[in-house]
Amino acid sequence: MLRLALCLFALCSSLSAAAQPNVVLFLVDDMGWMDCGAYGSKYYETPNIDRFATRAMRFTNAYSQPLCSPTRASILTGQYTARHRITSATGHQPPQAADHEFLLKKAPPNAPMLTPESKNYLEPSQITLAEVLKQNGYRTAHIGKWHLGLTQPHWPEQQGFDVAFHCHPDPGPPGEYFSPYSVMPEGKPNAKQRVGTITDGPQGEYIVDRQAAEAVKFIQASQSGPFFLNLWCYGVHGPWGHKEEYTKAFAAKKDPTGRQGNPIMASMLKSVDECFGRILDELEKQGIADNTLVIFTSDNGGNTHSNTIEEGKKSANEAWRKWAGLQPPTMNTPLRDGKGTLYEGGTRVPLMWSFAGKIAEGSTSEAIVGCIDIYPTVLDLLGIEKPAAQKVDGISYAKVLRGAGPLERAGYFNYHPHAGTNRAGGVWVRSGDFKLLRWFGNPSTHELYNLKDDLSESKDLSLAMPDKVKELSALIDTFLTDTGATYPRPNPAYKPVAAKTPAKAADPLGGWKERQCKASLADGIMTIKGTAKPGTAFLGHAMGKMNGPAVVKLRVRSQTGGAGKFDTFPKGSAVTDGMVSTPFEVKAGDWQDLSIDLKTSGPLGTLRLYLPDGEIDSIEIAPAKGKAERWNF
Repeated sequence: MLRLALCLFALCSSLSAAAQPNVVLFLVDDMGWMDCGAYGSKYYETPNIDRFATRAMRFTNAYSQPLCSPTRASILTGQYTARHRITSATGHQPPQAADHEFLLKKAPPNAPMLTPESKNYLEPSQITLAEVLKQNGYRTAHIGKWHLGLTQPHWPEQQGFDVAFHCHPDPGPPGEYFSPYSVMPEGKPNAKQRVGTITDGPQGEYIVDRQAAEAVKFIQASQSGPFFLNLWCYGVHGPWGHKEEYTKAFAAKKDPTGRQGNPIMASMLKSVDECFGRILDELEKQGIADNTLVIFTSDNGGNTHSNTIEEGKKSANEAWRKWAGLQPPTMNTPLRDGKGTLYEGGTRVPLMWSFAGKIAEGSTSEAIVGCIDIYPTVLDLLGIEKPAAQKVDGISYAKVLRGAGPLERAGYFNYHPHAGTNRAGGVWVRSGDFKLLRWFGNPSTHELYNLKDDLSESKDLSLAMPDKVKELSALIDTFLTDTGATYPRPNPAYKPVAAKTPAKAADPLGGWKERQCKASLADGIMTIKGTAKPGTAFLGHAMGKMNGPAVVKLRVRSQTGGAGKFDTFPKGSAVTDGMVSTPFEVKAGDWQDLSIDLKTSGPLGTLRLYLPDGEIDSIEIAPAKGKAERWNF
């Protein structure tokens, strides 16, 4: 009888333990959809991530926000960014006052739109995923980048985490990737000391390795009950700290597909993969791997815009050039663009879930899911009710994970109301195979893509399918109203800049100089054609006393389309140190209006405009402060 009682007790204890699984959420910073072997990379080496994929469900239509802080806030709240109002990567900035006006009622005459401001912190009143789990008996830990509030009232300790290892301000890792982490950023001797709970390790310790060690320590100390480990990895964000022994090996490697090839990014991803692997191994060592729900994802699409230049960091620039030349961190091909944009390369991310016996191992799902869905899905899998006081936009896809049926949703939305390469910001809805983008402007414009047939978003169907545009546009209208989105509105005080009409005889190009190309004027249009190697043709202009940052507006047309970019040389055309390069894309076809952010601070100096062969109707350069200039040809 005693033996039977003990057996029953052991069985009940086992069932109780199984009913309270552990949760590990591993979030990589700036990891693109194609940046691991499990998603098709033939260059990066990610053996731990890839072996995890063999026991997980891998999602092929998973979305983040275009930037990190908005995604992080959506994971913890289950809300769209339009609702929680963290819409940009500003979590390292001071919090705004309680009565702050996030959508200005007026703007200078040179601003065509009234644009909203991102909230710099996660509201303490939000009921986070960590708080819900803590209330249900979970020990909780946040390890790594936070970026959801600079000051102590907005730190993870105030959002439901028992244990926290973090630093502030934190758009990237603490100071540098190597200990001591309190070293001031090079070239910025007056930078504020970083604060938080991060402590220095041994000389030269790599911060991603330290995150793994802290995670292992937390797991080992959490054997008395269920735990939630929220590890937000510092890799692979700038300032591009990497282990040179790894980088050297990747420098000798070639991608057979020709898509990727940056040895610094490969080195950093290898360290991220090792961090994830140490966590998986510790779960196995403690005998709790089968009772742990593990989620692996990224906070936004791969970074395709940063290259050799980090302002004020000469040695960092030289190191990047040594290993990576002029390569961007990664390439998201076949997806279009990358981090910071609303195209697929900026928002489609890797996502995998594993839970032994509950989620089919080595499976794949095409369900359309996103960062807002993690909150309700975790709670659903754990059998925990969502808090009645928390508005949750996300939908649980637990039944997809269990193989119990498809996910039903009318549309999934993504909202980024800030100026950039995508005009004045915008919003999109994904419904089935179709994706409609609405660009805020006066008037607003649309792009429509069938992602099943056109994953690269190269064929805009908006003119050919007006009924589909109308149908999906109605969903966007409802989304903006329901979330109370502070989207951009036309500025009633806007006064278009008077154009500089070039003096045809003295200076037919209005100060623009032909370089590696031939430019001609006819009927108010400048036509340019390259005369040398493709991609080397540009127009140059000395910008005088104009300072950045600035927004450039181009009206262009190209039959071939292709890559374009602006290079600014603050110290003059002969000095390359300090050059800032801003890439953009020109689509093949009819006239298009482009808006490009030049983030250079200080003098723009010499400006180079690289374009594929085509035509220019107008150029306008509007600095944040000062008078804009415009050229009509």
